Amino acid sequence: MSEYNLTTGKSVEEKLDRSSIKFNQGAIVVLVSIAFLLNLYWLVAFVSLVMLIGTLFPKAGLFKLTYFYFFRPLGIIKSHIVKESNTPHLFAQGMGGVVLAVAFLLLNFTDQNFIGWFLSLVVVALAFINLTTNFCAGCFIYYRLNKMGIFSSYSGKQRV
Repeated sequence: MSEYNLTTGKSVEEKLDRSSIKFNQGAIVVLVSIAFLLNLYWLVAFVSLVMLIGTLFPKAGLFKLTYFYFFRPLGIIKSHIVKESNTPHLFAQGMGGVVLAVAFLLLNFTDQNFIGWFLSLVVVALAFINLTTNFCAGCFIYYRLNKMGIFSSYSGKQRV
């Protein structure tokens, strides 16, 4: 499928560094797992905040910045550039950030710790699946919603 800008009629191709996505997923898995093992509610809130800021302001995501300005320049992780839209990944990240925010609220302000940790571990499981198999559940949801026409008028772009 190609993505076209309806205003100009030209194909829109984006470049995406898949290694930055892998690093992001790895950071989520490690940090939320540590939060669970050490019962650190604040760490769930921190990861949620990082994810939501990175969704709303993609260039400001802490995990992405850590990858681009530390791990990649040192050669610890190599770039893997592909022609792919970042939008589905941002959608997925936003969903994960919202789920972790809900988990934090449940953990910190209610007696629903089981549900809060369950939601947190669902995010860990989905991030781990993406990290190891390249299947992004949030991207899948994004593409299904797009196919249903939910995002077809978004910023003049349409998938055909």
